Amino acid sequence: MARRRTARKSSSKQDFDTEAFLTTVGAGRTISTYKAKTYIFRQGTECDAVFYIQKGQVELSVVSKQGKERVVGVLGPGAFLGESCLAGHPRYLASARASTEAMVARVETATLSRALNDHPAMSQRFMAFLLLRNSQVEADLVDQLFNSSEKRLARLLVMLAQVGQEAELRTVTTPISQEVMAARVGTTRSRINYFMNKFRKLGLIEYNGELKVHSSLLNVIIRD
Repeated sequence: MARRRTARKSSSKQDFDTEAFLTTVGAGRTISTYKAKTYIFRQGTECDAVFYIQKGQVELSVVSKQGKERVVGVLGPGAFLGESCLAGHPRYLASARASTEAMVARVETATLSRALNDHPAMSQRFMAFLLLRNSQVEADLVDQLFNSSEKRLARLLVMLAQVGQEAELRTVTTPISQEVMAARVGTTRSRINYFMNKFRKLGLIEYNGELKVHSSLLNVIIRD
């Protein structure tokens, strides 16, 4: 009898559906839709759940003791939010606000911890996200330390449009204001407006109703 119970438990672990766990309602899991500019959680509030973005875009921001706010990331479908809860932080270290309408799953910390411990597939999914997020944070730090605000804006536009090496115009599908660009780049809105006009005159972007980015904008990033 003991062997049969062990076998059933092992089979249950192998049959675990990570995608279903993150996209359906269940014990310790809820799903909500947030309108644009609506907060999912705020910096300093109790850290009791991790969130998973199913649809839409969410921006992360932090506020300094002096009251200055800075956007530190914009995440899309497949990303986790508030993962610091799993490290024992009692409060969220940043605020998460929907930048477009977003569908987000809320998973209680204890529920996610059990899933990570019991199911390798879930653990691998979460670890892959953390590794990718860490590499993005490192790239952003290098960008801030060594690149001009013009290059930082160019890099942001290239990432938003998912520009590749092929010569073409790519549309930025998620609306982003110059205020958010300024917060991401670490400069003023007037400087963002100046560089956007410069890029448009050079034919590197089109900005008429929707923002389109040409692959030649990559040259701004790599030039000395």
